[in-house]
Amino acid sequence: MLKGFEVELFTGRSDGSNVGVSEIVSRELDGFVTEPDHRNLEFATAPIADYMPLREELLRPRRILRRWLTAGGLTLLPGSTLSLGDENCFERSDPSNPYHDLIETAYGTRVVTASVHINLGITDLSLLFRALRLVRCEAALFLSLSASSPFLGGRICNAHSQRWRQFPLTPPQVPIFLGHEHYCHWMEQQLRAGTMQNIRHLWTSVRPNGPGRPHNLNRLELRICDLVTNPDLLIAITALLELRLLTLSRYPERLDPLKCSDLNAECLAALSDDNDQAAASHSLDADLHHWRDGQPVRCRDWINSIVEEVAPLASELGVQTLMLPLETVLQEGNQAMRWLTAVRSGSAISEVLHESIQIMEQEENPVSETALG
Repeated sequence: MLKGFEVELFTGRSDGSNVGVSEIVSRELDGFVTEPDHRNLEFATAPIADYMPLREELLRPRRILRRWLTAGGLTLLPGSTLSLGDENCFERSDPSNPYHDLIETAYGTRVVTASVHINLGITDLSLLFRALRLVRCEAALFLSLSASSPFLGGRICNAHSQRWRQFPLTPPQVPIFLGHEHYCHWMEQQLRAGTMQNIRHLWTSVRPNGPGRPHNLNRLELRICDLVTNPDLLIAITALLELRLLTLSRYPERLDPLKCSDLNAECLAALSDDNDQAAASHSLDADLHHWRDGQPVRCRDWINSIVEEVAPLASELGVQTLMLPLETVLQEGNQAMRWLTAVRSGSAISEVLHESIQIMEQEENPVSETALG
């Protein structure tokens, strides 16, 4: 499948404090766009099928941005919330933009987050909506692998992904889409009712995307992941997602929740949303409920079972080595868990952020094709 990323990043100082410069960056560097609050910005990668060039496409904009920031004494920040920033003050990137007026008034700094959206190209609409159903039901697993926002405003939050806890899901209830026609009809209803301001205003864990929504669609967009700064881990998460969907394309009767779940579509939507919130709180240690039968399952165990399930296909396609970072996360914890362990051992939040800022810069160094596998 073609794969691409939309990456949101915070900018600031090496002590982890936030400094907003997105409006200047967007004027001076190609490929970077502003968010309503200027403390974060975004870039997108071109769609690529092969993982080696995909990794480079992910890192190249970061290197360009880092050089620009370094000249001004700034850096890139890890994490998906304002870890040391002021969450009570919205810092506008464009005070004259009326859409930004709406965002600030309706949501405030709840939307001032950083994340990575993973896009996989699927032009077959039947497969696309099967994929949307499966990924909606398993989105909590991908959030748990990526969780990196346990801090907000200089304090520890009661969550591993404070970003997903605070982000205003819009509309609040999104159904399991039965197909393209159902999706189009539902979108039109939301726009008429004003629960969505435009076709982009569907802020949910996963959504269909394409050049002419809602009718012209060509990809699945997984939106739930926190920012993953380690490129090899992001590649591993993406490979797991792709392998899961390739398996679905081979065996739809085994993996389409509408075909093989004991639960109806309404129950599946509620279960998935509850799982997402449980994962936001406890990530890999969360107690979730499986979409097949509603039975409880530990998040870490569920991920392990899927990794084992896709292992033969990974070997067949020659991408098994790309999956190795998942083993490390499952054994040692995600970014949020490691940060919390360090803080509880006596480190200050600024210290763990500073160390991660240095690691983030080191991870941008090129690697050989042999090293990537």
